[in-house]
Formats: sequence, C-alpha cells, structure tokens
Amino acid sequence: MSEAFIADVEALEAVVGKTPPAMHLKVIDHLDAGALRWIARSPLAFAGFGGAEGLVMTLAGGAPGFAGGERDELRLPLAALDDSAPARPGASFGSLFLLPGIGESLRVNGQVVAVEADHARIRVDECYGHCAKALIRSQFWAAAPSDAPADAQAFATASRFLALATLGAGGHADLSPKGDPAGGMALIEGDVLWFADRPGNRRVDSFRNIVEQPSVALALLTPGAVRVAVVRGHARLTTDAAMRARFAVNGKVPLLAIRVEIASLDLHDSPALARADLWPVRAETDINPTRLFVEHLKLNRTAGLGAALARASVAILGMTGLMQKGLEKDYKDNLY
Repeated sequence: MSEAFIADVEALEAVVGKTPPAMHLKVIDHLDAGALRWIARSPLAFAGFGGAEGLVMTLAGGAPGFAGGERDELRLPLAALDDSAPARPGASFGSLFLLPGIGESLRVNGQVVAVEADHARIRVDECYGHCAKALIRSQFWAAAPSDAPADAQAFATASRFLALATLGAGGHADLSPKGDPAGGMALIEGDVLWFADRPGNRRVDSFRNIVEQPSVALALLTPGAVRVAVVRGHARLTTDAAMRARFAVNGKVPLLAIRVEIASLDLHDSPALARADLWPVRAETDINPTRLFVEHLKLNRTAGLGAALARASVAILGMTGLMQKGLEKDYKDNLY
C-alpha cells in the first residue's frame, strides 16, 4: 500500500481536483453579525488547539450562548471545555459550532491571544460556513438519546460523526466535520484508525494540512450519546483501491482513505455533550445558513476581477434563493 500514499499537494490535487476559486470567497477574517448570532445560539462546539504539545481536540458546550465574542475576538469559557489545558496563549485554534436541527455548521479559526481567569480570548483569522453533507450523512439531528459502546473498536464501528483537527505547515489550525452511517464512518484495526473522504465543500484544507504536517487529533461520536472517543496520531492519505472499497456506500467508492496511526485514544463521557443536551433535537432558530453564506460572499475582500464580479453579482441580483436551491440539489445528488 505504501506506493498508494499521497506524498505532496500536487498528487492530492490530481486525485481530488483543485479547490474552485469561489470556495475561497466565502471566508471572512472576522465575526460578522450573522456569525455572532450563530455562536449566541450554539450549544456545542468542537475545538482543536495546536501548540508545543501537538494537536489536542476537545469539546465545548453548555446552554445556547455559552460562547461569545465581538468582531475580531471569540471568547470561550474555560469551564465549557472538556479539556481547558491546551487553551494557552499562542496556541493555534480551529473550531466548529453546531446549531440544533441545522445541517450547516460554522467554522472559526484563529489563535489564542490570552487566557484570563475564566475564559480564553481567541483572535479570529477565518470565519465561514460549512455545507450540511457531513451532518446529513450521519443523521446527526435525527438521533434519539442512547448509549454507546464502551469498547473502542465497537465504538468506532457504531460512530457516525467525526470532527478532524489538523495543522498546516505554517501552524494554522483547521477543524473539519465528517459524517457517515454506522459501520462506514470509522474502523479501528490494531493501533490504526481508518476513515474515508466524502464529497464536501472541496476546500480540502484538512488533507492539504495532512500532506504538509501529519499530526492530527479527532473526536468520534455516535449522535444521541454523550460518549466520545478522542484520538491523537499521525495521518496519511491513500488511494489504495482495496481500502477505499471497504468504505463504499451505495456503490460509490471514495477517492481517498485516511490512515491514522493512533498515538492515544481516550474514550469517555463528555460533560460538554451532556450540558449541550442536543437530543431529542429542539430546532428553534431563525438563522438561515444560506443567508449567512451570501453575506460572507459580500464581505469577503479577496482581490481580483473575478472576486469583485462575484461580489457585485451577489449585491445586485441577490442570491439567497438561488444558492438555497443549489445547495439542496447538491445535498440530494452528491452526498457520496
């Protein structure tokens, strides 16, 4: 299988393609009004911290609005984190905020600038919305309260959602959601964990980071349960046909499989998940993810004629309805 491992970004792009330029236009460098409203209504976030000790993944949760912030800064209460130790000044930060009943998620990346008595202050470098495919595939919000296996291998087989933290060569953290039916999300074989790539927003930040710097941290969970498996290790990407075929769904074989050599695995009940009280879902929000996506396109300041024309078309024509229809069609036709 060693010959099938991907060694550089060029080889990665030969398999998955280059990121469409439009994908970069949805990223802004601050928390706008829509993002602040999202955070104020979110009961759960996945958080990755990168520092001298490597990457650490943890969960943060509580009553909606447990986290807060302003334009250039996110604030996380230390008590909301399952593990607050890695929240240190200078640590790179990547996060994913969920809203009950909403498939899309909000990604906020940056750096911890200070830790005070009761919260961490995080400078915001990137903010953008993520498509709903991972949560749709995992049936995240359709779950009912349940228990999860106490054995790591059985837990991985039962899992349906994965949050993956990676760190680029420049030290910037990123956190990406993955979702699949039970039995297709993850496999543990000895000291190796496997999962597959699926169609998503095509930014492939996580995979670029893995090629540049293989240390990863991830959280596996079974929607409905408060148990979580937190894994740290080193990842590699492979096009090995036999391994990819093991993750086929409805006859569709993923382009990549991801191999994680496990350095540590901690299976435990998450206080953050318990406080978030996600299931059964209570979806009461007036937030429209598509409108947030459109607003971010307008606020993006990427230079160049193509970006300027894209912003102008959004401002003149209004695209919320068109984008909503496009997303719904993509979610229906391109989940796998």
